[in-house]
Amino acid sequence: MTAKINRMKADERGFYGEFGGAFIPEMLHKNIQDLQERYEGIVSQESFQKRFKDLLKTYSGRPTPLTYAASISEELGANVYLKREDLNHTGAHKINNAIGQALLAMEMGKTRIIAETGAGQHGVATATVCALLDLECIVYMGSKDIERQSPNVRRMKMLGAEVRAVYSGSQTLKDATNEAIRDWINHPESTHYLIGSTVGPHPYPEMVAAFQSIISEETLKQLGEIKADSVIACVGGGSNAAGAFFHFVEDESVELIAVEASGYGLETDKTAASATLGTAGILHGSKTLLLQTKDGQIEEAHSISAGLDYPGIGPMHAHLVKSDRVKIMTATDTEALEAAKWMARKEGIIPALETAHAIAALKKITFKPNQNIVLCLSGRGDKDMQTYAQYLDNE
Repeated sequence: MTAKINRMKADERGFYGEFGGAFIPEMLHKNIQDLQERYEGIVSQESFQKRFKDLLKTYSGRPTPLTYAASISEELGANVYLKREDLNHTGAHKINNAIGQALLAMEMGKTRIIAETGAGQHGVATATVCALLDLECIVYMGSKDIERQSPNVRRMKMLGAEVRAVYSGSQTLKDATNEAIRDWINHPESTHYLIGSTVGPHPYPEMVAAFQSIISEETLKQLGEIKADSVIACVGGGSNAAGAFFHFVEDESVELIAVEASGYGLETDKTAASATLGTAGILHGSKTLLLQTKDGQIEEAHSISAGLDYPGIGPMHAHLVKSDRVKIMTATDTEALEAAKWMARKEGIIPALETAHAIAALKKITFKPNQNIVLCLSGRGDKDMQTYAQYLDNE
């Protein structure tokens, strides 16, 4: 039976408890207001839902399988099921949201799409959908991420997107987001900012979570009579975690575990563990948990995973963590690399580095016999092979 949903929906002000809102420049007020006023009306239309679901099925390849990880289950003494978002077209869960927002943008009369990307999967998904729907596409990406995710950069360019390198700050996801917002301010009429995670001003966190909720919707159906005891997902901004948790969040008997990147370790200044170490502040249009100084200056995050290399967590997740509905765990760069190798050699699946952080948590948990665990395998590891190769060469 599908659970009632309320904790994944913001209040009338766009807040989840103390987190959320829409802290935006005056130049973007009309865009955000239009989006807030029109979003629910458009996506609730039967014609929109039909086209959205048709594309998820016939273009992206949904439903994605729920794979029983037999070898890992035997080792852990628990039943581990992998929700295979890596088998989506473009190789990750990002395509779900990209399709939804691109269709929404067209309904709102937008002809130009901008996006930010870290690991490149959201950039690839956005470029893919823009090619399909004949929309102009500009993707902002930190120069550091361009270097470590070069295969995805080539894919975006092949699809006709313009990839704009960002050289400011840490030259990663935060800085790419800054530049995308500046672009949006300069082109408010024609442009839709297709945010890839549950971050940004309201209604973005709620909207992205809704488009990603197909993950848990399918998972519930695929489990059938099997009762999930725990659902695990990696979290940076939080889109795959929001989708994986969505239809389980009101069932208190299901433990929800979000795994963030601790980089070199929680005791170092090279970490991205914003939910564990962060304090409340405002970044990119919403109030959430951030890595920041006592003076409120945003600190640079670090993760070997470009998709988790962000100094904050989405406001929805900040609320779920602070209200003790979601348990936060962390994994270091080394633990993620080891977990990726473990998954590859046990199950023949090479995961994305982002997903590898969630996989690393499996070895840190003491499971009860035959406990049922669902892990959102959010993306495949093709894009990370250069990093994996360096790791294997140095063993």
